[in-house]
Amino acid sequence: MRHLETSKGPARGTRILMMTSAIALMAASSAITAPAFADEAAAKKWIDTEFQPSTLSKDDQMKEMQWFIKAAAPFKGMEINAVSETLTVHEYESKTLAKAFEEITGIKMKHDIIQEGDVVEKIQTQMQSGKNVYDAWINDSDFIGTHFRYGQAVDLTDWMAGEGKEVTNPGLDVNDFIGKSFTTAPNGHLYQLPDQQFANLYWFRYDWFSNPEYKAKFKAKYGYDLGVPVNWSAYEDIAEFFTNDVKEINGVRVYGHMDYGKKDPSLGWRFTDAWLSMAGNGDKGIPNGLPVDEWGIRMEGCRPVGSSVERGGDVNGPAAVYSIVKYLDWMKKYAPPQAQGMTFSESGPVPSQGNIAQQIFWYTAFTADMVKPGLPVMNADGTPKWRMAPSPHGAYWKDGMKLGYQDVGSVTLLKSTPMDRRKAAWLYQQFIVSKTVSLKKSHVGLTFIRESDIWDKSFTERAPKLGGLIEFYRSPARVQWTPTGNNVPDYPKLAQLWWQNIGDASSGAKTPQAAMDSLAAAQDSVMERLEKSGVQGACGPKMNKKETAEHWFAKSAKDGNIAPQRKLANEKPKGETVDYDTLIKSWPATPPKRASLN
Repeated sequence: MRHLETSKGPARGTRILMMTSAIALMAASSAITAPAFADEAAAKKWIDTEFQPSTLSKDDQMKEMQWFIKAAAPFKGMEINAVSETLTVHEYESKTLAKAFEEITGIKMKHDIIQEGDVVEKIQTQMQSGKNVYDAWINDSDFIGTHFRYGQAVDLTDWMAGEGKEVTNPGLDVNDFIGKSFTTAPNGHLYQLPDQQFANLYWFRYDWFSNPEYKAKFKAKYGYDLGVPVNWSAYEDIAEFFTNDVKEINGVRVYGHMDYGKKDPSLGWRFTDAWLSMAGNGDKGIPNGLPVDEWGIRMEGCRPVGSSVERGGDVNGPAAVYSIVKYLDWMKKYAPPQAQGMTFSESGPVPSQGNIAQQIFWYTAFTADMVKPGLPVMNADGTPKWRMAPSPHGAYWKDGMKLGYQDVGSVTLLKSTPMDRRKAAWLYQQFIVSKTVSLKKSHVGLTFIRESDIWDKSFTERAPKLGGLIEFYRSPARVQWTPTGNNVPDYPKLAQLWWQNIGDASSGAKTPQAAMDSLAAAQDSVMERLEKSGVQGACGPKMNKKETAEHWFAKSAKDGNIAPQRKLANEKPKGETVDYDTLIKSWPATPPKRASLN
């Protein structure tokens, strides 16, 4: 219709005839494609058969669905397109929740599942062209710095109070979302709403670590107990012990470490997903270090000012270089030989095969696949032989820094989406994070978005079979795991630089220092171009002038900050571990007090 109105096409009378015919065709099409049960009967069916367990009673679930039915009435028969990356939880949305939404509301949903890199490419295309590629986006909160600076994403705080008010669920409890701080811009406004969350944690073979023989031998060699490593020194000792001392278990060659190293886009996630922060790069501050974050980017006010040490950043400082050195050393010495040539997706299933003792960088998104019956890492009673725990930190890390990465796929609206389609898309996005369905969705994908879901009794009952996942998400440690933050002004442009440059270190083409120097220069170059273009306005980059490294080392010390840090004389202090069961018992067993918790 918009095309007909704005084109220079046929004469007025012909256009009217065409428009009348188009309306008739649309009405006929709607009659054919609209679901047969876009009403309360459909809602009741889904509540009874699929949306259990729930933090709401069935009556309250029905009240929420009644609101969706009423709000969706003006958009009944419309076809909306959504997209998200390939994850179990998004497959559930695409195959099940989209169908439920369609039957309940009468809005036809097409929810595509594509690779993460393709999501990034397509959202860039829509932002740059202004052409509507998808109506509803579920893209990483790592884009928060990009979205609020370019002004292409809808400010959800303003939207929910203004143009989108009549299609905003009055029961949408934004404060119940555990990732709210990750999707909030420096102006205090929400630009994305969390849809799923998972962290990268430490994974280990609990049964091997509990073996009296291994415990005695480890203690005799290293002088401290075999347990969950608190620092990288202990992780390295444990990797050495299982690879070169234990060597075989039940006739199978075992390794003390697992990772991946192929020069591939997925190698970038390996590092932008907070590897440098685990080493001790950046400054103190949650969710992201300030003034220097875990990407090594310094920000003053809301403006990025540089990532190289000579501009006050830390991406090529001693802590960052140390993180690359350790990554390479451990993979070469303690991982299976094939790890060097693997990508993220290829390496993911390896620990489930039963010959890996521990993995420092393991995504909890793999939990669902790791608990399948019959795997070598599962007991006959359905409990895992493994556990997950907080990650160890590097020699440069200080208390108060973030300690790991949390992926937060978030619903996002773009301004280039026409208003009617945007409103219908917003209804679908709220539906898939609604209280009615979120607990069920958490069970399916083992990712979490709501505090109330984490503390539900259904997860208390299921916790023993999930290897520490529930305990971690209920723990105070969780706050140290955060996504990429507001310091990163253009996630798509900067993220691709990481795998290209660090890949040179992984392949041996460059030393770790040379690779990080190259990355720092490349990031600064992109931000210089953004500054010159002025496209990001008052919060766009404004680069610092270059100074000596010593200038910035002295300034950080004088200002009471951390980054950039001078090189440590000893990068391998004594190993430190903690007993897993003692650690778990030290965490709270009851939810925090908050009026909106169910």
